[in-house]
Amino acid sequence: MRRFKQVVSLILVIVLLFPAATFAISIPDELKLGKEYLQLMKDKGVILHDPVAQKMIETVGNAIVKPLPPQPFHFDFFIINDDSFNAFATPAANIFVHHGLIASLDNMDELAGILAHEIGHAVGRHVSQSIDRSKLVATGSLVGVLAGILVGAAGGGADAGQALTIGSMAAGQSAMLTYTRENETEADQKAVLFLEKTGYSPRGILDSLLKIRQADYQGIENIPDYFKTHPGTTTRVSHLSGILADHKPPADKPAPPKNFDFNMTKYRVIGLYGNTDTYIPKIELALQNDPDNVALHYGLGLLYGRTTRMNEGIEQLNTALAKNPFEPMILLELGRLYIRNSEYTRAITILGSIADDPLLGDWAIFNRSVAQIQNGNLPAAQRGLEHVLGSGKPGFEKANYHMAEIMSRQSKPALSHYYLGVYYARMHDEQNATRQLERALDTLDDEKMREKAQKELENLKGKSKKKAQQGNRM
Repeated sequence: MRRFKQVVSLILVIVLLFPAATFAISIPDELKLGKEYLQLMKDKGVILHDPVAQKMIETVGNAIVKPLPPQPFHFDFFIINDDSFNAFATPAANIFVHHGLIASLDNMDELAGILAHEIGHAVGRHVSQSIDRSKLVATGSLVGVLAGILVGAAGGGADAGQALTIGSMAAGQSAMLTYTRENETEADQKAVLFLEKTGYSPRGILDSLLKIRQADYQGIENIPDYFKTHPGTTTRVSHLSGILADHKPPADKPAPPKNFDFNMTKYRVIGLYGNTDTYIPKIELALQNDPDNVALHYGLGLLYGRTTRMNEGIEQLNTALAKNPFEPMILLELGRLYIRNSEYTRAITILGSIADDPLLGDWAIFNRSVAQIQNGNLPAAQRGLEHVLGSGKPGFEKANYHMAEIMSRQSKPALSHYYLGVYYARMHDEQNATRQLERALDTLDDEKMREKAQKELENLKGKSKKKAQQGNRM
């Protein structure tokens, strides 16, 4: 075991200290590629902005990255709005996790194991290797490459993430951009070393692989995406089992971050984004065996709230709240269900109680504003919506829609057109966005607002031009 660690440590040092000598693709090229890939993912609307799940993966991911020596890239972590078990690294150390992966895991160690493996790919610059092997950079068209390797999949409406688009690097469909088995072994070895410095158990990555491998699937088309993306699973399991057989945590093992209740976050993800037909019977059965489990009541309440069983959803959330009073995650979603159930005054009271919460406060203010609109308190609603829009945080696109509603009720059609235009632009509906912004410019008197509308229009035209150029290159 000691010799293994010495060998892996030597490999790690070489890769960390001498990346330029190992890879033909330059760091500036990879930075550009990563930036443009990420922008396309954002433009397609597939990134999920859940504040709790996002904070969790950032907390775990940054805990793994923190002990590393200086890296050429800044590590960023994102959630993809897709229910499959998958995670992947793209150029320039952007790490993506599908929300289905979070739903499939059982504890923070398993999540840390998956993230450490992907961080291992990024540190080893394995994506850079595959790009260099394929000679894609030699085409001189990074934007065209990015457009060409995106594949579409059927998706829901705007609120469900619109049309889901996943990079073929992630989905594993492109033979030109895949990890080698050597890449997988190296990433696993790195992951074990990384995790020892965080306090998370290295066994988490093995447990997660075993869990998914034992899943009941048949036929190549049903193999979990993670296995398509990461080849040689059987070999990986065997190799990791050997490494961990005599593994002993270091004596000075640090304590891992304990900022999150993994089960609450997991069942939040299931409740808000998972398939209701799949998960409702599973959680109902689990509650029969564990009726005091707060996370299960929370998740089931969220699932019911997305169906016609609204009152049952409220009942489940109140049961969870009785077992865990003052929990902001429960209060926020209870307030949202009260809004959907037209109980606006009750929603305003509940949401106001967590308006100062450091993580969920802005979401409480946003939803409270929606209830205030329905109650006729337009000035308070406007202040709340202006607050969340001014925060610059992602995920509040619909605040523009509600601002347009307020402006319409106040007989301010020009401003209503402006906010509708911004809303459609954020939802990637360029045609409606352009139409609304042009209407706003026809009648806007405020010079500052005219400048904002004009800037939004210019951005839309720039995106349209960029898409046309990408289309010509494909």
